[in-house]
Amino acid sequence: MKKLFTILTVLFLVPVTFILAQEEQETPSKFSLSGSVDAYFRSNLNAPNKGDAAQAPATSFANLPGFALGMANVIATYEGEKVGFVADLVFGPRGEDAVFGSPMYTGGMAGSSQIVNQLYMYYNVSDVVTLTMGNFNTYLGYEVISPTGNFNYSTSYMFSYGPFSHTGLKADFQLSDNWSFMAAIMNPTDMTEFNFNGSYTLGGQLAYTTDAGGTYLNLLYGDQDGKLDMNTMSAFGPSSMGNTFQIDLTAGYDVTESMYIGLNTTYNTTAAGQMYNGSSIQDATGDGYGFYGVAGYLQFATSDKFSIGARGEYFKVFNDGLDGVVGLNGVGDGRVVAGTLSGNIKISDNFTIIPETRLDMMSDNFFINNDYQSSKNLASFLVAGVFSF
Repeated sequence: MKKLFTILTVLFLVPVTFILAQEEQETPSKFSLSGSVDAYFRSNLNAPNKGDAAQAPATSFANLPGFALGMANVIATYEGEKVGFVADLVFGPRGEDAVFGSPMYTGGMAGSSQIVNQLYMYYNVSDVVTLTMGNFNTYLGYEVISPTGNFNYSTSYMFSYGPFSHTGLKADFQLSDNWSFMAAIMNPTDMTEFNFNGSYTLGGQLAYTTDAGGTYLNLLYGDQDGKLDMNTMSAFGPSSMGNTFQIDLTAGYDVTESMYIGLNTTYNTTAAGQMYNGSSIQDATGDGYGFYGVAGYLQFATSDKFSIGARGEYFKVFNDGLDGVVGLNGVGDGRVVAGTLSGNIKISDNFTIIPETRLDMMSDNFFINNDYQSSKNLASFLVAGVFSF
């Protein structure tokens, strides 16, 4: 039987290997390297810029004073006829902020996985179905982690507190020339190395795209920190959150050859979960918490070398959803209106300078002014350099 099995295996593998070799000869694979580097200078206009008093909007990435580093991004891509991979590595403060959920394998200290922004493989099952497994950047929201994919250098509140990355399995279906659908099962949000909590998150996206742009309806639902267990209390702590639900709409279209408009609106809520009362685990009482918001984007190209763009955002937190992000009132609610005006100066095809002014206006005190008094407003300026290759 062993000899027969060996013979049958050889008879099967030889023609398969020959066919695969023929396919590789007919459709050679493509390996490429790309990426970016960025740095910036940032200064407050009505608040201190030094020491512990240095202020910044509580959004991601562009929040360091003076001359500061962004990140170096190196992306290795392999494209075959049916299969391929992406290995996306990041180094520097912006990269570290983007992968904050990655170094769990080293007990919260910086480890080798902390440089992995994306690491996934894909399989084109057919012309209309693609399977992807690994760690991939989020499909929610208008903005992205890499500065090369955003017009504004600083980021919105909605992007900063939505997911950054997911690890799991997703299936993309091309329903027609314009319509597509994605379904995914993933680890808890931003838990990119492995699943520590033993819970999973479901994701979905319905997209309509044209040559001028696209509209994307995004959904996310799942338990982000696992259920309490009397046998694992030391690992999970005395309480856990309920399920998180987020619905997100993103759209962007070229109105003319020189004008572009974009929209992002999102709603995120997490239900009351469980708590340990000293002897047993009980369901927590009270309302859930979260945030919602809307942002509009307008960009206008005056020439091949210069474009100007504005982002306006309204962001609301409820029931202590994001303490330390916006100023909150006595019941844990707070809101911010933020306006950002950016220019994109093309020095060359791969080097862009981005001057930017930003004004964040809170409903309650959150910042301090130059007199070290509580303030609801912060005005800031930055200029960034972004090089892509």
